[in-house]
Amino acid sequence: MPVTLKDFYADWCGPCKTQDPILDELAEDYPGVEFEKVNVDEEQDVANEYQVRSLPTLIVENDDGIVERFVGVTQRDDLESALASAGA
Repeated sequence: MPVTLKDFYADWCGPCKTQDPILDELAEDYPGVEFEKVNVDEEQDVANEYQVRSLPTLIVENDDGIVERFVGVTQRDDLESALASAGA
């Protein structure tokens, strides 16, 4: 599995909308990273599997599992650091 950044969000979540432009920029700058958006209202089983309790929740993972988890709006620098730790 390549490095993956999972974005757990909901359409009604204001902070999730704030997070989107940061993730869009990262997706352009990190073409080797798989960016997955998970709508918690539509995919509750996945949200439960990852124990998502607050939105937005961002999870960076690689072959070894979860590298880092962020809850709330997360700045680009913090996400880049986690992606580097994951091997991106």
